[in-house]
Amino acid sequence: MNAKSSLANATLAQMNDRPFSDRHIGPNADDQSAMLATLGLSSVNELVDQIIPGSIRMPGELALDPGRAEHEALAELRGMAQRNQVFRSYIGQGYYPTRIPSVIKRNVLENPAWYTAYTPYQPEISQGRMESLVNFQQMVMDLTGLDLANASLLDEATAAAEAMALCRRANRKSKSNVFFAAEELHPQTLDVLRTRADYMGIELVVAPAESVGEHEAFGAAFQYPATDGSIPDLEKLISTASDQGAMTAVASDLLALMMLRSPGELGADMVLGSAQRFGVPMGYGGPHAAFFATRDSLKRQVPGRIIGVSKDNRDQPAFRMAMQTREQHIRREKATSNICTAQALLANLAAFYAVYHGPEGLRNQAERVHRLTAILAEGLRAGGVEPQERYFDTLSFRADEGVHDRAHAEGCNLRILGDGRTGISLDETATEEDVECLLRIVLGSDSHQSVAELDERIANGAETGITDAMRRRDAVLTHPVFNRYHSETELLRYIRRLENRDFSLVHGMIPLGSCTMKLNAAAQMEPISWPEFAEIHPFAPREQTQGYQQLLKELDEQLREITGYDAFSLQPNSGAQGEYAGLLAIRRYQEAKGETHRNVCLIPASAHGTNPASAAMMGMKVVIVDCDDEGNVDLEDLRAKAEKAGDHLSACMITYPSTHGVYEEGAPEICRIVHEHGGQVYMDGANLNAQVGLVQPTLVGSDVSHLNLHKTFAIPHGGGGPGMGPIGVREHLAPYLPGHNESGVAEGAVASTPFGSAGILPITWMYNRLLGRDGLRHSTEVAILGANYIANSLKNDYDVLYKGRHDRVAHECILDLRPLKEWSGITEEDVAKRLMDYGFHAPTMSFPVPGTLMIEPTESESIEELDRFIEAMKGIRREIDRVANGEWPADNNPLVKAPHTQSDLVDEWDRPYSRDLAVFPSQAVRDGKFWPTVNRVDNVYGDRNLICSCPSPEAYRD
Repeated sequence: MNAKSSLANATLAQMNDRPFSDRHIGPNADDQSAMLATLGLSSVNELVDQIIPGSIRMPGELALDPGRAEHEALAELRGMAQRNQVFRSYIGQGYYPTRIPSVIKRNVLENPAWYTAYTPYQPEISQGRMESLVNFQQMVMDLTGLDLANASLLDEATAAAEAMALCRRANRKSKSNVFFAAEELHPQTLDVLRTRADYMGIELVVAPAESVGEHEAFGAAFQYPATDGSIPDLEKLISTASDQGAMTAVASDLLALMMLRSPGELGADMVLGSAQRFGVPMGYGGPHAAFFATRDSLKRQVPGRIIGVSKDNRDQPAFRMAMQTREQHIRREKATSNICTAQALLANLAAFYAVYHGPEGLRNQAERVHRLTAILAEGLRAGGVEPQERYFDTLSFRADEGVHDRAHAEGCNLRILGDGRTGISLDETATEEDVECLLRIVLGSDSHQSVAELDERIANGAETGITDAMRRRDAVLTHPVFNRYHSETELLRYIRRLENRDFSLVHGMIPLGSCTMKLNAAAQMEPISWPEFAEIHPFAPREQTQGYQQLLKELDEQLREITGYDAFSLQPNSGAQGEYAGLLAIRRYQEAKGETHRNVCLIPASAHGTNPASAAMMGMKVVIVDCDDEGNVDLEDLRAKAEKAGDHLSACMITYPSTHGVYEEGAPEICRIVHEHGGQVYMDGANLNAQVGLVQPTLVGSDVSHLNLHKTFAIPHGGGGPGMGPIGVREHLAPYLPGHNESGVAEGAVASTPFGSAGILPITWMYNRLLGRDGLRHSTEVAILGANYIANSLKNDYDVLYKGRHDRVAHECILDLRPLKEWSGITEEDVAKRLMDYGFHAPTMSFPVPGTLMIEPTESESIEELDRFIEAMKGIRREIDRVANGEWPADNNPLVKAPHTQSDLVDEWDRPYSRDLAVFPSQAVRDGKFWPTVNRVDNVYGDRNLICSCPSPEAYRD
């Protein structure tokens, strides 16, 4: 048939774009049939029927629309975005308009090589982003004047809560139960402190900073500059608090610290804040990288991730995550924090921003912002309005009632402080014209003060808001990295050089069990850069954010339909925060019923390490429930421990499918037992990718779940963050969801802003809209198919540890390497590192069972990629056999020497295997090689010699 007749016979419907699900789901129909054939099945429905208990299957389809084409969904979302009004924001309160340099926006924020990478648990293929995170840490250390910084926390308010907890842990001298929080802290920070203190048994005292000496406290927190812009005598406050035996935490602003004496110099024990104004869009509240710095004496207790400098087995410097990074998985309920994520992508943006501007550029920017603020202050005083005397970029004052109406008429938002004052915060985007406009808004339209004349007064000696005694004198950002890459050519090459040291989804599959590294489609990512979403202040008036309100409403409806829950909170900005918020809702509900005595939380031994850590943070007593030989929760042990807890039982935390990768038949019975004893069931949403369209948490019997939008719903992992962890609840828990609104009234707030990291929620809305009813269900089916295809293909080479009905797994499978280790001496770590030589990121290692690898392929991976992985694992098994048979020595073989780098090729070769086998173990690798840039990293050396600052250039010279 010729092309003309073929076109004539086609219907218009057949000429439509391919459905997005065909682009999202890797294996096509023929591939799926071939995969099913290896399992002895003819359809994916047959596979699902074998695996999922009928009692929990959804009775019908999701009540969602069919999937939309990319251009249709983008057009719909664009219309929604245009309902947002992008006013010029002078609200401040920790959030500022900023200019993200185009070279960083295009090559980092919008680059999948940066945003699709996983958390750097495998350091040999994560050196680039870890170097950038060390730059972030160095920037924070320099500006705060402290000895050590972590690689970011979730937001400023939760960082303050972590500081409060650290003060309590570390202050061995004070017997007090009081934490002093200056009322000059940002309101959202006080909200989160109140929530966190409540269940930690801490008495929170909120009072004027100057009254700190009146309270015997174990810790004290101050804002510098304060939320109203004033600059306190921080040295005096810290000295007074210290004399009372309190440790001190200071919330500060990085740009202000380019001019102000550092809190570290003034005696602070820890300093925290947000790096948002360093080139990260406001995004209606996030995601933004919080920073956290401490003195060296506290380094073993710092929450979150720290990137340290170690060495590889060639004695070359190499970056790695320091020991305490995953301590919540090791110490469980005794962990110092439940944090298992960070804001890595945003921290990298802020670090590159500092590299781009350098110390001179940032100092000039700070001086300019302050000078414009001084001009505004001089003009206000000349017009009879008195702002405070000391300030950096923010003025607060009494104004007439019409000031905000006039501001809105000019397309501006000013801040309304809690005491009725008006606030104005300037930023790097402010201009002289802006200052003139603000003077007209505050003083009236007949105000015609000249910025040039006001500036001349300052130049002639009029005092600004920072005295000489307050000014910073020490040099900052002196490391070469902040002083070298100031031409765009050099910065572009530096960004690309780091990018080339990292493995991400642009290179190949990242088969991580429990982490669901699926496609982050370009059409889903595109809207986060639209100004209508990116440039909205989180506390902008609601009437200006109607597009966001529609997006949040529709996303809420989508998630409720998918899960069966009655209500959602979109506030938690990570999975761990979602766990905390879910348990918070349970405890608040039980308190309202007069059941404050309920404080026991049952957690299966197989649970994520964050589960017991979250329960401990809620003041709950953790009781571990055993698992049986098949990896299922031991129902008899659960029943016995529920009965023992009696009316003290508060909750049980389960994961479904289980962390062992099976749909436990007994899950509904678990829920029944817990409910029978008056408890609530929390279902961890980590494995929701095996539920969507087939099972709902509520059908299993759960009361509350958090959803990892950075897993199931396509928000990218960003090299270790951002994430989102909204929680869904049944109707009886709905009144106890986290509260936090634009007016500053909050109950149970768990994050800085009402909707957490709202700026990335368009990604999940797009994901659900593009896939629609059928695409969402089929994604789940193919995820299950892929896991079973891998498990079946490798069953003769490795033991599959746990299986469910019909010897099937869910969406992930666990390979048990312990028998092979006993036989050959090869460990799971050796296999993980050797996979790098084959061109793969390792699966999840030693979790939830030591000595195993947990594999989750996701629906996005093609059959070619699955087969390449299977070939690699089979090749590794043959290599293990050669070690076990004595062909290669136990201490000199391609597994224990893995990964291999280019440097290995130029050294004298004294190994019993060839260079070719070392670096090209398969034809697929020969066709496109990803090179690890360092050899195996020495973790023990890095922990014994904790260095978390930028290495000197000499460290890289051999």
